[in-house]
Amino acid sequence: MFAGIAEFERSLIAERTGMGRVAARARGVRFGRPPKLTADQIALARRLVDEGRSPREAARILNVHASTLYRAFALQPPEVAGSGP
Repeated sequence: MFAGIAEFERSLIAERTGMGRVAARARGVRFGRPPKLTADQIALARRLVDEGRSPREAARILNVHASTLYRAFALQPPEVAGSGP
């Protein structure tokens, strides 16, 4: 009998938690760890690499690991010149 009550209470908690997450998303709350690099830092790193520096060197300048920089490059593709209307 207590198991049934506990299961019911757990389902209520899960439902409230889910509704809270949906409401938070609607308010614009971001979940998870904040990004290590800003868009400006990623743009700077791209410019450094385009100028001939290695991605490892650009990462060292920005004080992040090279894999963090590669991941940021993959998540934010470079803007293509002349792609506007």
